[in-house]
Amino acid sequence: MTDNANDNDKAEDAAAAIFDLARNRSLDEQVAHPGREKRRVLKRFYKKAEAGPHEKGHAILLDGRAVKTPAKEPLAVPVLALARAIADEWEAQAEEIDPRAMKLTKLANTAIDLVAPRREAVIAELVNFAATDLLCYRADAPAALAARQAAAWEPLLAWAAGQGIRLRVTTGLMHVPQDEAALDAYGASVAALDPFRIAGLHNAVTLTGSAIIGLAVALGHIGPEAAFETAHIDETWQMEICGEDDEELARLAARRAELLETARFLALMDA
Repeated sequence: MTDNANDNDKAEDAAAAIFDLARNRSLDEQVAHPGREKRRVLKRFYKKAEAGPHEKGHAILLDGRAVKTPAKEPLAVPVLALARAIADEWEAQAEEIDPRAMKLTKLANTAIDLVAPRREAVIAELVNFAATDLLCYRADAPAALAARQAAAWEPLLAWAAGQGIRLRVTTGLMHVPQDEAALDAYGASVAALDPFRIAGLHNAVTLTGSAIIGLAVALGHIGPEAAFETAHIDETWQMEICGEDDEELARLAARRAELLETARFLALMDA
């Protein structure tokens, strides 16, 4: 094997290594938690990043060679606009590559390595979210908080009901069982999506804590800013009562930023 071939193999391995998704972990663990991620340092080893044609759609190329996912699959996506946006993430890297700044790449890796090979299991995970959805559990007091929740959440539940997803609502934290027909309808909505959209949906669900809000984002019914505010009514209320906390504000800002990028990923799939 030539030195050039060895160098190319090393470059491919390095590109995959910085996005090692620990393939045996659940998708929930893909969400970034501020302060908990181990910093990985890798020097930029390529001159140019760009999108290029590939048998699986559009690949991300580093100096003409296709990037591979952590599972050694080609990092190829079905839509050119998304491929170009991912390539832009790689092109924007400075002397050191920061995978935390490459959320589109991370979602594409997740779709290819974790969703496509275990599609039914991921759909089942999402249905489980719907069975205990945030929007179904309301505060019984104070009345002003309950009213704020109802004003924001009832329209989304009505929209979901229009998709056949008719969920029951309760007050307090006592579990309320949902009709199998509603959960089946939710599963059918997810099953209609491709692995890339399911990856985006799963991330939106995890970030908002609601299967319904996540689906509304994935299907373009609600924008990410409105989705974030709707999902964090309780946190906003708590800060209004007790005052702002810097650590909580940082946590929420990181989640908001990731949700915005997740919505961008989903929008690029429709570009």
